[in-house]
Amino acid sequence: MKGVIFDLDGVLADSHPAHFRAWKRLLDSIGKPIQDRDVDFILEGRKRREILEHFLGALSDQQLEEYGRQKEAFFLEESKNIETIAGVRELLQILALASIPLAVASCGTRNRVNDLLERLDLRHYFQAVITGDDVKEGKPDPSIFLLASECYGIAPRDSLCFEDSVSGVKAAKSAGMRCLGVAKGGRGALLLEIGADKVVPDFVHLSLAELKSLFNSQ
Repeated sequence: MKGVIFDLDGVLADSHPAHFRAWKRLLDSIGKPIQDRDVDFILEGRKRREILEHFLGALSDQQLEEYGRQKEAFFLEESKNIETIAGVRELLQILALASIPLAVASCGTRNRVNDLLERLDLRHYFQAVITGDDVKEGKPDPSIFLLASECYGIAPRDSLCFEDSVSGVKAAKSAGMRCLGVAKGGRGALLLEIGADKVVPDFVHLSLAELKSLFNSQ
């Protein structure tokens, strides 16, 4: 294990509820209400354009930009009290002290990703931050992880990725990386089923030795 890549939403930040509320507010405001059952589609690591076109059909670039601005404004309002996932700050400190390069690979927009990292005081841990603005396809396409690997200078086969979504795990494995899922309850079994090498509920008590053992045992 020579490098580690983190997804943002649901991995570094407990931000999924705020995202869903923001999307619900946006779609309600334009007469396209969504149900709780739509949460999985929205939170599966897709780019904003994919989500908008799924619910609204084909859109012009102007419409995509305007709806995108509205969603970001709603998210900013909904995300004021977002906290990090339990134990992640301690793990980042351990990895940094071990001089292991770190990257973020999130399909969120560049402004939102960097803003949230700064607000949580996490940005300084990462040598590379790759966002949905940097790739054409969202997860499960592996492009975002391959670009992160290239940017922080570690081969995919030597990288460990933390993900919480099915599409994210698929993307990491397609990129040739080891993947540790972050999920609670029955969702953990789903991530294992589709390829995660291990699943943890959060980062509490997760040690560098355990990560290296997981990596080297494969």
